[in-house]
Amino acid sequence: MMDAAALRRLLPPGLAHNALAAAANRPAAVLVALEPGRGVWLTRRSARMSAHAGQVSFPGGKIEPGDASVEAAALREAAEEIGLDPAQAEILGRMDDFITGTGFHISPVIALVPQGVRFTPDPHEVEEVFCLSFAALLDPALPQPRHAVRRGAAYKFWVWPHEEHVIWGATARILLNLAQRLRGAAA
Repeated sequence: MMDAAALRRLLPPGLAHNALAAAANRPAAVLVALEPGRGVWLTRRSARMSAHAGQVSFPGGKIEPGDASVEAAALREAAEEIGLDPAQAEILGRMDDFITGTGFHISPVIALVPQGVRFTPDPHEVEEVFCLSFAALLDPALPQPRHAVRRGAAYKFWVWPHEEHVIWGATARILLNLAQRLRGAAA
């Protein structure tokens, strides 16, 4: 069972991570909100968004000049998008940064949220907030690799099966890294 104690043991505060230089990529932070005993919270972006409309993502976005840290940016974005009170999030640390094919430099921030947490999504940004269970994250058969051709080049990507949503791209990659940590494997 993934209770708060197990999550703190597997994802200890100050979790070591690889930070990348931003270079010309757009810096962004996402909040990987874990609810003990339940799973990880995700959003489905509004179909009205100019970028990544309708896609599954973590709450997050651009790191603003006024943000004191990556963690502060992730908490600010989660407050704006899903109405999470920053005082309800216990920051455990960060996962490895990575660069997306669309030019974002993403810094995932891991936090525990209280059991029974309630969200108030901003309808301009978020269509839905939903939870991917720890059972799915701990299933060794998941995620599933997929292959495609883009701009004439073959590439592999990951998809997390879900009965209502397609979870792929950067979100799937962050979930894979999280799953590897929770399963006890090196990230």
